[in-house]
Amino acid sequence: QVPLVESGGGLVQAGGSLRLSCAASTTIFDIGTMGWYRQAPGKQRELVAIVTSGGHTNYAEAVKGRFAISRDNAKNTVYLQMNSLKPEDTAVYYCNAYATGSHGIYEQHWGQGTQVTVSS
Repeated sequence: QVPLVESGGGLVQAGGSLRLSCAASTTIFDIGTMGWYRQAPGKQRELVAIVTSGGHTNYAEAVKGRFAISRDNAKNTVYLQMNSLKPEDTAVYYCNAYATGSHGIYEQHWGQGTQVTVSS
């Protein structure tokens, strides 16, 4: 079972908005910092935003003022509200979480990714 399941990606015009969601499965627990990363074609995966279990956030410079990350600890879910989207935001977006898995090890876990495409 995939530890993190993303949803909400799609195709949007420049200037539009999308909201990504990521829910943790029952295979992981003691969830700490959660975040979003993205990988565009031909580029390395990069940090977009993270949020600690206490609600502290951090953003990549490229998305500051346009994206907002939040989480619902009761639902083990993290969200990414993306506004004023630009073509350069086009990428596969991956959910990430530090958590304890079935092997009892506290480590990073990843979702399978969701495609976001912004047309000009």
